[in-house]
Amino acid sequence: MTPRLALALRPPAPAADAARAIGRLAIAALREELETWPKPGLVSARDSGAHTDMDAATFAASLRALAPSFEAIAQAGVEGAPFARLRDLGVRAEARMLAATGGVNTHRGAIFALGLLCAAAGRLAARGARVDAAALRETVRGVFAPAIRRELPRSAASHGAVVARRHGVGGARAEAAAGFPHLFDVALPALEDALRRGAPRRAAAVEALLASVATLADTNLLYRGGPAGLAFARAAARAFLRAGGVHRVGWEGDACALHAELVARGLSPGGSADVLAAALFVHGLEAHASAGAAG
Repeated sequence: MTPRLALALRPPAPAADAARAIGRLAIAALREELETWPKPGLVSARDSGAHTDMDAATFAASLRALAPSFEAIAQAGVEGAPFARLRDLGVRAEARMLAATGGVNTHRGAIFALGLLCAAAGRLAARGARVDAAALRETVRGVFAPAIRRELPRSAASHGAVVARRHGVGGARAEAAAGFPHLFDVALPALEDALRRGAPRRAAAVEALLASVATLADTNLLYRGGPAGLAFARAAARAFLRAGGVHRVGWEGDACALHAELVARGLSPGGSADVLAAALFVHGLEAHASAGAAG
């Protein structure tokens, strides 16, 4: 559950307090993503999903190491820092993650996506602007997207680069440059709609995750299973949602069955897990911005 913070993300809160709140909400969203269950193919507190090199303890160690990083990135956003500084902070965050996990990549995609959103939230807070989905999206698209396209090199050895060469998809870099369409048009609306319909928060997170799996060209799925693996996961997620998603009796058993099927095939929708964490983060930012305005 996203923690309650008395701190508003709008003035008169000092900029340092705003950055601290943003960073804490980012870590809270990543913890909530980890605790979400059933989470087909992915690491959770229950099991390691389709992974053999990491578990919930690995993720917890990573999150402890990353806690200062998101605050630092948010503070850079408050200060209006150039993209090059954000990139350097992201590189340092990755180094902390790898040192804490013994070289295991638990959160590289999340560092990138949530880092950009933290910086965008910091910029908005510094101006006294409302921190909401529309403003975050416009800030990412208008302020950071040109630099992402121009300045951000893609590691030739990364899974995303391998998949891009093999299958012609853009991955996280293209999603960010486009203003995170799967976050703002798919996962966040699915999360909010499920909550409005009375779903418990954990169930709403599962709905948002599978909404992303159903549509995203997830480079993790492509890397592990190729086009056939991606097609299988997307079709299964769509079938789950068409049947009523989490708004029906027996949904949890069906989601567990899908988890078992993806694990058996070695498939893990890690890109969609990052999208879910980002949706939980944006939802938390909006809730606390609203609470600050009401206060």
